[in-house]
Amino acid sequence: KVAQACGRVLKVPCFIAGSMQGGYGGYGGYGGIMDHGESIYGIIPPKPIQQEKPPMYRSTHDGLIPPTCSTFHSKGTSLPGLSNLQGDCVDRPVGNLSARTMGAEPGSARNNPNTFMRKFANTDKVPTLSEVKRTSPDLLKPTILSARHKPSVPRHHERPILNLVTSKNFIVANAVENILATPRKVGDGAKDYLHKEDYGKNPKYLGHIKRDIGEELNYIRELQQRRDDMTKSQVRPMDEMERLKLIDGLKAKWEHVNTNYQSGTHLTKLDTIGKIRRKETYETELAQIEKDIARLNRKGIHVDCTM
Repeated sequence: KVAQACGRVLKVPCFIAGSMQGGYGGYGGYGGIMDHGESIYGIIPPKPIQQEKPPMYRSTHDGLIPPTCSTFHSKGTSLPGLSNLQGDCVDRPVGNLSARTMGAEPGSARNNPNTFMRKFANTDKVPTLSEVKRTSPDLLKPTILSARHKPSVPRHHERPILNLVTSKNFIVANAVENILATPRKVGDGAKDYLHKEDYGKNPKYLGHIKRDIGEELNYIRELQQRRDDMTKSQVRPMDEMERLKLIDGLKAKWEHVNTNYQSGTHLTKLDTIGKIRRKETYETELAQIEKDIARLNRKGIHVDCTM
């Protein structure tokens, strides 16, 4: 019934006595038992085994502490050294720099269109003349009045006096005033500039200029003297004993080189490069030694102490 309800055809092993020929030794009886087809026990699905989820792993170390013996956070070179070797740094050895490697975020320097400057954002609105007259008329008054250079225009009620005639003779009055005037007082005499206190003396500013020029000349002389002292200390005359000793040494060296040179003069055919170079070397050394001896035979030889 269970098989019919499920709509499946099951192969149930049956032990039939007639079919078991030969007892347990035949293969007929075990044929049904060894069949691995569907079974009635496979109809009910097994219960799913829910595996228990282990708890999340949480490290005992702080994740914000910089790593030990790391090459990160080292600026200034493409081959940085090691940092935080002991592992006792609490913060980064070198602080992070904004936009250090990848640059700034695209569009970060772009202006925001919603934050543009509004009208009268940084300044106040200029009031009109009528508003100033109404609110603060004191601002229209001048703080300083300029002086008048011309008299004001007379008013309509200020009329001048007309038809005034004088009988004064100005020519006669001028002559009388000059005749009756007291004469001017003449001074004791013209100022004599020859008897001034500073007559014939040099002005003070010339003394200051001469003193400045003298100080400048003294400074230049000191510099020249120092330069001469330095050059003299670097060069000294050669002693006669030292000159003779050098000449004797050069002569001994010339004899030694000449002996080596004479030992190869019998070779009429220089067939190797070594023989040719050896001969040229000896000839060059002999010529140089002869030049040095000729220079030492001169008078007034000076030695450079800087060499």
